[in-house]
Amino acid sequence: MKSQTSVPTTKVARASQFVKAGVKVGGNYIKHYSKKLLDPDLSKEELHNDNAADIYDALSELKGSALKMAQMLSMDRGLLPVAYSDKFTMAQYSAPPLSGPLVVKTFKTYFGKTPTQLFDRFDSQAVNAASIGQVHQAWKDGKKLAVKVQYPGVADAVSSDLKIAKPLAVRLLNLNERDIDRYMGEVESKLLEETDYELELRRSIEISEACANIPDLVFPKYYPELSSKRILTMDWLDGLHLKEFLKTNPDQEIRNRIGQALWDFYDFQIHTLRQVHADPHPGNFLMRADGTMGVIDFGCVKVIPDFYYDNYFRLVNPDTLENAELTEEIFENLEFLTPADSPKERVFFSDLFKEMTLMLAEPFAVDSFDFGDDAYFTKVYAFAEGLANIQELKNSKVARGSQDGLYVNRTYYGLYAMLNELKARVTTTKPEWLRSKKELV
Repeated sequence: MKSQTSVPTTKVARASQFVKAGVKVGGNYIKHYSKKLLDPDLSKEELHNDNAADIYDALSELKGSALKMAQMLSMDRGLLPVAYSDKFTMAQYSAPPLSGPLVVKTFKTYFGKTPTQLFDRFDSQAVNAASIGQVHQAWKDGKKLAVKVQYPGVADAVSSDLKIAKPLAVRLLNLNERDIDRYMGEVESKLLEETDYELELRRSIEISEACANIPDLVFPKYYPELSSKRILTMDWLDGLHLKEFLKTNPDQEIRNRIGQALWDFYDFQIHTLRQVHADPHPGNFLMRADGTMGVIDFGCVKVIPDFYYDNYFRLVNPDTLENAELTEEIFENLEFLTPADSPKERVFFSDLFKEMTLMLAEPFAVDSFDFGDDAYFTKVYAFAEGLANIQELKNSKVARGSQDGLYVNRTYYGLYAMLNELKARVTTTKPEWLRSKKELV
């Protein structure tokens, strides 16, 4: 893959990339409808492929929050046409890397030394390149290390990138600008945190030490003396990303073992630590033939407020939805229902969110769940697709759902999607208070 010798850092240069992508997308539409005049049965497959390639090429040159947006969208199967999600998946660990001189410049800025002066050996060719930074192999005192180097300028461009990207998101996702604005602050704060490698270093050490006793999980050791605000050094972990791992055709026992480790990892973080690795895409996990799994990248961590936690997870207990008064109170607390709703709207949205809650909580309602059950995921994706066509949602005067739910829901969505790809059956451990009292009788 060809490396980049520079990254656009000024607002004008970055805005120009979005404009260029928009012009190409417009040209693709003209080309598509011109062909459709000759062939009325022409599908949009070629249009989606062309648009996905052009948008990804533009975002990959910008790096940072622009490319992170593509990475996040790639996790939402059913939200975008397959061509987009397949192409944007590359943002998880296969973006175009930066050239060697730019990497050296970053080291000189933060350490006053070149990589070869800090390490016994440093490979200037990146082995992985994602949205915020890229990873190099290095060696020091006989240890093989992973060194993550942040792209220049991405931290300073987060806020302006999100403003520029909003029209593109509105067009691609067919979302209301009001809905996007509601969550923009949450997204912006998380992206700014992801560019702070000193914060990531502290969280990485804290969470990996807290989760060290969970079976089959492996965490790297981190090196503060070889890290800075834009450079992070840790032990190198061997393993394969999910798609490559599945190509080795692991048996069901290994799939279940890794799936259980994933479930237990998130169960402990959410219910014990009340903060969670909120970026569960395949690029952050390294799977091994022996059933163990390495966990990396604690840049995106969602701290879950107690008020949100208490209300959100009360809905997981199936007894709650049988109590209409309690359910309505929780829906109000989670901002699914608002004071401005008419009686008719309250009934409609209550029924809608009850249906959604029951569906997404199905794994919690049993002691073990087969995430290889494609019928369950077909139902979930069909429901999500149907939401986009509900006029009451489109015409609603308010955006619904607490902004705290954005990354909590994304966490579960990503976890479920990975478990589905693994085709894993797991024991769905949970706090006792989330179990129905009927189970305990």
